[in-house]
Amino acid sequence: MTYTFGFLGCGNMGGALAQAAAKAIPADRLAVCDADPSKTAELTRRRQATAADAQTVARESEYLFLAVKPQGLAALFEQIRPVLSARTDGLVLVSMAAGVSLADLRALAGFDCPVIRMMPNTPVGVGQGMILYAANEQVTSPMLEGFLGGLSHAGRFDCIPERLIDAAGAISGCGPAFVYLFAEALADGGVACGLPRDKAQMYAAQTLRGSAQMLLESGRHPGQLKDAVCSPGGTTIAGVRALEDAAFRASAMNAVLAAYEKTAKLKP
Repeated sequence: MTYTFGFLGCGNMGGALAQAAAKAIPADRLAVCDADPSKTAELTRRRQATAADAQTVARESEYLFLAVKPQGLAALFEQIRPVLSARTDGLVLVSMAAGVSLADLRALAGFDCPVIRMMPNTPVGVGQGMILYAANEQVTSPMLEGFLGGLSHAGRFDCIPERLIDAAGAISGCGPAFVYLFAEALADGGVACGLPRDKAQMYAAQTLRGSAQMLLESGRHPGQLKDAVCSPGGTTIAGVRALEDAAFRASAMNAVLAAYEKTAKLKP
C-alpha cells in the first residue's frame, strides 16, 4: 500500500484530523482528497500530505478515513465501492459520520472488513481533541495501535461501547460550539463592563482553559470547584444566581439532549 492514512473529505473535521496525522505520518504516506481542492491546498503546500483522487486514496490507503457528512456516505460508497471490493490487502475503514453505526457502515461497504467508528471534535486541530471510538470484531489490536499511533497528536482518546457513542458525542463533538458560545457571552459581558474586546476575549478563553485543566487534573466534582470560588455574600455567587435565574444549567442540558436527539435521526 502506498499510504498509511488516506482522507476522503478535508472539511472542518477531516482537515483538522489530517493536520494532526501529518505530525506523525510522513507526507508521502498521508493522502488527502476533497471535492474542493482548496481544502487540501494548505496541507499540500506545506508538504504535509499528498493530494490524490478518490479512487487512488480508496485503493492505496491502509486506513481509509471517510470524512463526509452522514447524508453523503451513500454517494461516496457508490463511487469507491468497486475499488474497495477489488482489494485483497489490509484495509481499515474509519468513519466519523454522526449517527451511522458500525452495522450501517458494513452494509454500505458491501463486504466484511475492519471498521472503526470515531467521533472527534475540532480541537484535534490544536492537539486538544476528545476522540471517542468503537470498533467491530474484525479490528485487531495491531490495527488499533496503528490508528491511535497515527493520531497521537490529536488529543485524548476513549474507547466506548458503540451504544453510548452518540450520547458522548453530543457532549464532546457538539460541545465546542456550546463552549465558544459561552466564551463569547463572557467576553460580551466584559465589553459591557468597559473592557476592550481583545482583552475580554483573552480573559474568557484563558479562564475556560484553566478551569478545564483544573477539572481534569483535580478529579473533583465541578460543583465542588464552583463552591470554592463562591464566597458568602460575594460577587461570584451573585453571578451564579443570575445564571440560575436564566436556567443556565437546564439550557446546557437541553443543548446536549437536542444534539443527541438530532443524531438519532441522521442516517446515510
